[in-house]
This record gives sequence, structure tokens and C-alpha cells, in this order.
Amino acid sequence: MQKLTINKLYVMDCFEFLQLLPDEFVDLIVIDPPYNMNKDKWDKFNSNEDFFKFTYSYLDMLVPKMKITGSFYIFNSPFNCAFILKYLLDKGLIFQNWITWDKRDGLSAARRKYTNAQETILFFTKSHNYTFNVDDIRIPYESVERIEHAKKKGIIKNGKRWFPNPKGKLCTDVWHFSSERHKNKINGKTPKLPHVTPKPLDLIERIIKASSNPGDLVLDCFVGIGTTAIAAKKLGRNFIGCDINLEYIKIANRRLRMIKK
Repeated sequence: MQKLTINKLYVMDCFEFLQLLPDEFVDLIVIDPPYNMNKDKWDKFNSNEDFFKFTYSYLDMLVPKMKITGSFYIFNSPFNCAFILKYLLDKGLIFQNWITWDKRDGLSAARRKYTNAQETILFFTKSHNYTFNVDDIRIPYESVERIEHAKKKGIIKNGKRWFPNPKGKLCTDVWHFSSERHKNKINGKTPKLPHVTPKPLDLIERIIKASSNPGDLVLDCFVGIGTTAIAAKKLGRNFIGCDINLEYIKIANRRLRMIKK
């Protein structure tokens, strides 16, 4: 049986890969699996039933790989996440957040319903003893003038004088990150990317900063072109991951080599 090592990406399907990992092995799981939206050949299923059979099968294998102190983030559509949430609750995971990612993409233009402008990220933990570095993911205050005033004299709240945190306000469960398509515009046009649905590096970095510490191990079994592994390496975490697509892994490894230690 092949022995897997950390800080390496493997060309395998997720089931083969997860079978080779020991249980209670990783500190953080971050996955961006298929959505059943026909974005590419790996995202096509014959029916919703087939899609959820596939989804529940890899979740069954994935959950035991988390340490008891581990955290788990999964991306998907809001519709799919409604079913995934129930399934993970039934498996005993503890629900923490339904995070709404405001993509600021502008791709969809629905005429018979509200235009889709979001994706969902579910955040679960295995126990109540987990890492959450709240100060590492603070975000800028929105009311600039009011905050400048508060820095000097404070603001009375519930009978106490409150001063703003120099690192910013607490991060909410609505995240505003532009899609990679829009971040990479050339002369106002969105170029064709090597992966059809890459996630923004800064978004993944927020997850890793919040839910792991330097030296922790981050797992991604749908690694694509390596964004999770890259974020982990940049932030001093270890990583391990796989993807069934050899070309994606080649791109991911090239990107990883460009990161200075």
C-alpha cells in the first residue's frame, strides 16, 4: 500500500486518497468539491440522486480523518448545502456557520428569479474544543469617521466606553471577495482560467488563518490547481491533497514552487 507524505499533492481520486490516510490525522479540512452544475466533465452527474450518493460517500470517508479538535469547511451551492448540512449533523459534526460568499461576479443574469450572486461555505467542527483565531481575521470598520472619533474619545455602549480594536471589527458570516475571473481581468475582459471554478486565494487564507495554527495539517481532496495548498504553505501550515486531474496537479506544483519559504 502506498504511504502518503505531507506537503505533497497526489494524482488520485478522493476515495483512493482518503483510504490511504489514517483516521484523526488532520487539523483542518477545506474542500471545494463538485456542485453538479455541469461546469466541466468532473462536475457532471446523471441525476441529483447520483450526485448526493457521490457526495455522501466521500463525506463518510472524510469525517474520520479529522482530529477531535479539527475543523471542516465545504463549498457548494446553497441548495446542495441544505442537504449536506443535514447529513453532517447526522454524522455528529457540530455546526458553526453558514457562510455566504458574495462573489461580486456579475456572471449570472436571471430573468425569472433573483440573480445568483453567492456561494455557500459550511463551517463545522468535530467538538467544542477547536481552533478559532478570531483576531487574525478581523476586517476593516465601515464607518470611518465614527471610528476615527471613537479612537480618541470612545463611544458609550451599555454604560461603558468602547474603543475600536486596532485590528478591525469581528468577521461576519457574509464574505465579500471578488471571484478569480474578475480579479484577473485584462482590459476589462475576463480571461479563460486554467480551472473553471478557482477560489480566491485571500478567501482561503481567511479560513486557514481562522481555523488552524502554524505547523497544523490542512487537507484538500479536491485540490484543483492548488489554492488551498498554496495558502497553507504561505501561512506556515502543512498540507496534503489530491486531484484526479493530472494537469491540475502539474499547475498546482508549479504554483507551489514559486512560493518562497
